[in-house]
Amino acid sequence: MPPLENTSNSQERRPGRSRLPFRPERRHRTRARWSRRSRVAGAIVGALLAGGGAYAATNWTVGLAAGSSGEGQSATVSNLTISAVASPAATNVLYPGGTGDVVLTITNPNPFPVTVTAVNLPTNTVYANGYTSNALTTQQTGCIATTPSYVIWNYSSATSGSSHTLTTAVTVAASGQPSNPLTLTLTNDASMTASAPAACENTFFSMPALTGVTATGGAAAVTTSPATDSWTS
Repeated sequence: MPPLENTSNSQERRPGRSRLPFRPERRHRTRARWSRRSRVAGAIVGALLAGGGAYAATNWTVGLAAGSSGEGQSATVSNLTISAVASPAATNVLYPGGTGDVVLTITNPNPFPVTVTAVNLPTNTVYANGYTSNALTTQQTGCIATTPSYVIWNYSSATSGSSHTLTTAVTVAASGQPSNPLTLTLTNDASMTASAPAACENTFFSMPALTGVTATGGAAAVTTSPATDSWTS
């Protein structure tokens, strides 16, 4: 009896798994893809290293020459301006033997805040001029400084330039900033003596010019306009 012909493959097939034929070109494509990825990744890392190297410290230490410096400059100091103003209207009004409010503005032309702590008053024989309206343009007949009106700064004395400290210091903002000019109501800091003439009824007053202020320039918290203050002695 002739031998049976062996029709099976030289390698045994395992149940449930087919063996695909080996394709060398597939392995070549896979290697090519990984090669391209490696080149791209290498280029990115190289660029990062090159960028970092531009800012890296070296062992070459550089010092500073003696006398190295820069230039600065301080501001010029300019005087404040204090002016009469009609708004807000005085709450406490004058009458013979009484006191009333004074409303004014403080303008600071400096490029820095200025803090005012006290004012200097003229003597108690320098009187206010009376006017027919709050525009202070038309004088009130019979109620002017030379008549006189007998309206003076409260607590003024026989000494010109007497200093009177504000209850709360006020800081006027730098030029061009909000709250400059600062509108300030001085509560009961005008006085009308009992000798005031009847012509001074229903009159608006331009108070005598202040002789000075105590003020300092420099950084400080700015007072919001309008504000209220006073001196009490």
